[in-house]
Amino acid sequence: MTDLTALPFDISPEVAKARAEGRAIVALESTIITHGMPFPQNVETARRVEETVREAGAVPATIAIVKGRIQIGLSPETLDALGQMKDVAKLSRADLAACLVRGGNGATTVAATMICAHAAGIKVFATGGIGGVHQGAETSWDVSADLQELAQTPVTVVAAGAKAILDLKKTYEVLETLGVPVIVRGQDSIPTFWSRASNLPAPLRIDDPAQIAAAHEMRTALGLPGGQLVTNPIPEADEIPADVLAPVIAQALEEAEAQGIAAKDVTPFLLQRIYELTEGRSLTANIALVLNNARLAADIARALAA
Repeated sequence: MTDLTALPFDISPEVAKARAEGRAIVALESTIITHGMPFPQNVETARRVEETVREAGAVPATIAIVKGRIQIGLSPETLDALGQMKDVAKLSRADLAACLVRGGNGATTVAATMICAHAAGIKVFATGGIGGVHQGAETSWDVSADLQELAQTPVTVVAAGAKAILDLKKTYEVLETLGVPVIVRGQDSIPTFWSRASNLPAPLRIDDPAQIAAAHEMRTALGLPGGQLVTNPIPEADEIPADVLAPVIAQALEEAEAQGIAAKDVTPFLLQRIYELTEGRSLTANIALVLNNARLAADIARALAA
């Protein structure tokens, strides 16, 4: 655990108390607040996710950068303010430090959330989906820093898989090359974010949260770097079947290419277009899978704390 006095940390009283008592804590990212949906739905959703973690017996720690300080756990006032801020940076490993020293405001992606969570001694992080290898990466080289972060930072990340807009086969090939365990819970194929089924077989299947926690600790004991990716299928009642989504994603990708959308703008553009083309169904599914991941992350965090 990093010495928090050496870094610009503001830790909420709820999280500080949980750390002191050795209780279960689940990190949560903030891009869903600033780049995921409009106010006030973004703040309402963030509060629902936090409450889901509490109901499952853990303490939520939503992470963001506000005025050059790392917030570990947001007060209601800070959450409201963040949800209404304009021009909030979307931070990853490359620009996190610069934002801090310049006193800026930033939302943490998967990679940046992992870095801050690990510095604060938090071992489990719940998100929607991770970034990965983008379509056409063989010419654009557009590969998310999330993959390298999973190989470096010892945090167990619970997600509904990599985002379905990505080249999923290449994404999981890269994770295999980097030595990142990809654990599937509850089925024998890797879930694909909004959809449960895929033609990608599960590299590892572990259904028991306590065993997932034990695997995290065993990696530490072995001296292995990096974390684990736990892929948790969206509840069946909330999924959008892959065959329904395929033409929607293809159309969104074509529009992005035609408009020259690139780099960090790609994912927000694609998610917005898919939201529009599915008449909001994708966002409803997204919220459902994040809540589902928060429950599993809390179970894993409780097992680690025990």
